[in-house]
Amino acid sequence: MQINEIKAKLNSDEYSFLKADKHLGSNIILLTAGGSYAYGTNNKNSDLDIRGCAVNSRMEILASGSFRQFTNMDALVGENFEQFTDSTTDTVIYSFNKLMFLLANCNPNAIEMLGYKPEHYFYLSDVGRELIDNSDMFLSKKAINSFGKYAKQQMDGLKQLSTGKMPQADLEEHILHVLSSMEENFTEKYSAYPDDAIKLYIDTAVQKGFDKEIFMDINLHHYPLRDYCRLWNELQTTVKNYTKAGKRNEKAAAHKKIAKHSMHLLRLYMMCIDILEQQKIVTYREKEHDLLMDIRNGKYLDADDKPLPEFFELVSEYEKKLEYAKKNTTLPDEPDYKRIMEFTAYVNERVVKGEI
Repeated sequence: MQINEIKAKLNSDEYSFLKADKHLGSNIILLTAGGSYAYGTNNKNSDLDIRGCAVNSRMEILASGSFRQFTNMDALVGENFEQFTDSTTDTVIYSFNKLMFLLANCNPNAIEMLGYKPEHYFYLSDVGRELIDNSDMFLSKKAINSFGKYAKQQMDGLKQLSTGKMPQADLEEHILHVLSSMEENFTEKYSAYPDDAIKLYIDTAVQKGFDKEIFMDINLHHYPLRDYCRLWNELQTTVKNYTKAGKRNEKAAAHKKIAKHSMHLLRLYMMCIDILEQQKIVTYREKEHDLLMDIRNGKYLDADDKPLPEFFELVSEYEKKLEYAKKNTTLPDEPDYKRIMEFTAYVNERVVKGEI
């Protein structure tokens, strides 16, 4: 799909929520394509992911904190907008305040929104442009852990290929590890909850035919039902995918998920190295396009759709590059919190004054 086709699609009824939703419309400051279109690794079968940012409303900025304890005031103040999600079109629009928090922590899904090609911004307000122009205030050594965590998740996805012959108890430990990694990102995608609200752990199984089993303790209050349904669905889908390893692997191969995991693993290394060495956010991987597409198209998979030794040699090469970048980067340990707070206050003040 070409850029002009995407822009036309965004004006269709399918995306009418961009104008109709009370949190979006004129509040949007940035609208772009995520996923493969952002990285330059899209093909004719690629799904369209839309990402963006919308400023919080005047009422949310001024009154939500003061009246949040009075539940009957929600109708006047409005719910605390953190992000808008439309699963049908795979659209995620972050609130400005939440995006600033994610950017300060160098969250890969957030930070990549500031490094797209200019033509990939389908809408960019003056404030959106200022945000991109000041992207350096978010860059710090925090990228090492944040990108490392996401890279680890991609590697976990690849390791799933060998789980078919694991002892049941070991497989259950592996599944718990994957679920725990997923849960670390839930507060970035869904409404926040206390650290101890969802606890996953292994214990003696009650399930017939199991030695060990994953259990969960849940303690949630006044939590949005739809967000709970979505995060529960993620957990449930992952567990189901492990039920029959053969079927899972067959499905993964059919949809080239294995190759995509492999590609994204290296892409994360590439982006992190750029941030550490060049202090630049480079989302569109033009220089490495051919390599990434070779990986995505299965060049580094064997006949059973398992990564070849040559792929792991590439991983090792980029791990060494990343280690060098980590040791020699001139980035500070923390982002420029003063600038971030001043910019956040500047934007929110303009919203309150009716300038945005």
